[in-house]
Amino acid sequence: MSILDWLPWMRERRTRELADELLAHLEMAEADLVARGESPRDAAAHARREFGNVGLVQEISRDHWGGGAMWIERLGQDVRFALRMLRKAPGFTAVAVLTIALGVGATTAIFSVVNATLLHPLPYPHPEQLVRIEDDLLGVGAQDVGMSTPEWWDLERSGVFDYVSPGWFDDNNLTGLSRAQRVGLLIVAPNYFALLGVKPQLGVTFDPADRTGGFNGQAVISDGLWKRVFGSDPKILGRVVQLDSDSYRIVGVMPPGFQAPGRTKEERSTEVWPAFGYAGPPLTTYERRSQHFPGAIARIKSGLTIAQAQTRVDALVRSLRAQYPADYPPQSEWTIRLVPLKDNVVGDTRQSLLFLLGAVALVLLIGCTNIANLLLSRASARGREMAVRQALGGAASRLTRQLLTESVVLSMLGGAAGVAVLLGAKSSLVRLLPASLPRVNDITISWGVLLFAFGISVVAGALFGVAPALQIRRLDVTRVLKQEGRGSTASGEQARTRRVLVVAEFALSLVLMVAAALLVRSFWDLIHSPLGFDPRGVTVIRTRLPYPNDPAEDLYPTAAAEAPFVREVLRRMRALPGVEEAELGSSSSIPLDHPEQDQNVFRVVFEGRGSEQPSFVNGAEVGSEYFHLLRVPLLRGRLLTEFDNDKAPLVVVINDAMARKYWSNEDPLGKRLKVSPLAPSWSTVVGVVADARTESLESARVPVLYMSLYQRSAKHLAIYLRGRVGATIDEQVREQVQSINSALPVFAAATLEHNVAASLDARRFAMEMIAFFALTALLLAGLGIYGVISYMVSERTHEIGVRLALGARQADILRMVLRQGLMLAIVGGAVGLIGAAAVTHTMSSVLYGVSATDPLTFGAVAGTLIVIALVACYIPARRALRIDPMSALRY
Repeated sequence: MSILDWLPWMRERRTRELADELLAHLEMAEADLVARGESPRDAAAHARREFGNVGLVQEISRDHWGGGAMWIERLGQDVRFALRMLRKAPGFTAVAVLTIALGVGATTAIFSVVNATLLHPLPYPHPEQLVRIEDDLLGVGAQDVGMSTPEWWDLERSGVFDYVSPGWFDDNNLTGLSRAQRVGLLIVAPNYFALLGVKPQLGVTFDPADRTGGFNGQAVISDGLWKRVFGSDPKILGRVVQLDSDSYRIVGVMPPGFQAPGRTKEERSTEVWPAFGYAGPPLTTYERRSQHFPGAIARIKSGLTIAQAQTRVDALVRSLRAQYPADYPPQSEWTIRLVPLKDNVVGDTRQSLLFLLGAVALVLLIGCTNIANLLLSRASARGREMAVRQALGGAASRLTRQLLTESVVLSMLGGAAGVAVLLGAKSSLVRLLPASLPRVNDITISWGVLLFAFGISVVAGALFGVAPALQIRRLDVTRVLKQEGRGSTASGEQARTRRVLVVAEFALSLVLMVAAALLVRSFWDLIHSPLGFDPRGVTVIRTRLPYPNDPAEDLYPTAAAEAPFVREVLRRMRALPGVEEAELGSSSSIPLDHPEQDQNVFRVVFEGRGSEQPSFVNGAEVGSEYFHLLRVPLLRGRLLTEFDNDKAPLVVVINDAMARKYWSNEDPLGKRLKVSPLAPSWSTVVGVVADARTESLESARVPVLYMSLYQRSAKHLAIYLRGRVGATIDEQVREQVQSINSALPVFAAATLEHNVAASLDARRFAMEMIAFFALTALLLAGLGIYGVISYMVSERTHEIGVRLALGARQADILRMVLRQGLMLAIVGGAVGLIGAAAVTHTMSSVLYGVSATDPLTFGAVAGTLIVIALVACYIPARRALRIDPMSALRY
């Protein structure tokens, strides 16, 4: 059969389709005219005069019979009709668009953060092959304890990795300028940039085959440092800079936006990368397999998954443990863990961000149920229009499609408004994010984010449009047309659907409110827990002593050499205006501020414990007035003094948590320990101080030991000042410190109260966002129940008038209206409590001082929602009491 034999059939089919299209035009036109007040008969005649059969003849004569073109044309007609109907109801349209704009805009905003932080791959070639290698000692409960140079070589020869690159972050002193500056420095193996697969914008990176044992004298700098310090000098390559009195030749400048894939914000802000072979002084000695450097990143060989690589590494670990039993005693349970580099960068922010995304999705869902209720109410008002269109031959499927189109168009308008607001407020959103959030600079409103906004707008439109669209199939055309001249009353099914939607809205709101209330209570308990130290009036300023590559050039190689500098700084600090007390300590002694480079975890061996396998304990070097300045009380024994110097026996002070953990049934005073397995002599415990939340606000029971700054040197120093110091205190301290040694940077001035607040930034952000979403959900739920009860009152105006005319008391009418709203709230609350119990169970790890199923919180939230429901019902109930019986009888 040829194509010519198909032409008559195709023409007949096209004619039927165009006839259906013309009929749809007539239906919409007649319904429009009826809505304007014309009678159905006049409207039909008017519409036929307007359209006639001209459109059908013209369409048949067109030489395109493709179904795609016809579908697009129909869609265009539906969209134009939807816009016309929305324009005729400006109040409804404005409320719906604003509701959707809030839901879609907030959801898209949180998704943009989640996308940049959790979903978007790291900006390196084949990022799925990148891992961080972490050594764990499961026998002593220690994770990521560091790696030795022989282990690095073993891993490189294992055949599992293309590259393994150790890294060590440190503050450093950039000198030779008008003023010494602190720069973030990441000491890397020469294969670091080859591993990441990145190229510099200027110059070259290191040769990955370089086998220099120590520093090779080359450095790569960041684009930011190049611009800030060197004024974007195009001749920067080959220039020699001084870092800690060591000379480095700049060989490359990284492109703008490049960040080291680090765990901390300090490591991500690296500005200098020197090359180091990790096989010689000053940082490592490779004769023993003890942990010398913090860890390494690696690129797995192509074709291997992380799970397969882990299996091969586990086999290597078993072999090494058997080969070197003295270095890896069985009780330590040494193992190596491969962590996807992206997970390492993201850290513990994943759970908080997913909670936020879930919360804002609930708000969007609640908004959808609210608009669905509005559309159901509007569908009742438009029942006559739909009945006329069906009476004229319109198919129920055609009308369903039209209503869904209206819903999606409405949702798209709201989504566009929400995205427009988000685009204008992006910078404000980024400023709200906590500084510790990784990959903040990657947050953009990209095409992927816009596609997400478009997708959820379409889904939202379909969600809240499906209920009124389905009602069309159950419309009683005869009953509706017989009601001409009287108000329409919604069917019982419509009323039930609206009630189900309100119940769902209340249940979702309660889940969100309970989660928010638990977070608020947790945050409140956290900030009101005793700190164990007094941060008020204390300012901390950092400095760093040089650590040259050649130990012979070190001005402060020992605690004895450092002591005169410490004492002179203290003398000058105590003479500053407003300073009441001053003391020095290592940077790891700063409460609630322990960046990666401070390395405040020490390996400790206890005398008489049988094995020399170390435990890992937080610690710091401090001056003799440290505890008095921070108001940390002494429980027993004595504190450190200035006489605990290099000529006196080594001593330590521990906190009560350490005493309870390691000497639970003994007096710790007089006990001995080594702060490192390689330490030359034992230290004696001379005092026990009260527990303080210096390591984490969440726990006051973290073991901590304190060593004398005059017995153990510290390169990273913190200057503590208590008193009424002025705003220029950092400049005053810089002037005094640099008058002693002009090569020392002075930086990072902050109050301890700021540190306490900053340590809560991530919790505060999550709590504020979820609380905002919960209040929004509460408002939407209140509006939802108000809308349903208000519409119910308007529908029952005639009935209420009859009741009042027959002698019903106003209290009876009030009780009748409130009972309906209260029942909806109670059912919604019951469903919500079950859902909340399931959801909050996953929040246990982020709560402090409150149970995930705290009955007080659940009861208070449920009671609050019921009160809100009663208030929302009372307003239409009062309106019902003012109904005039005679007017209502004529309604």
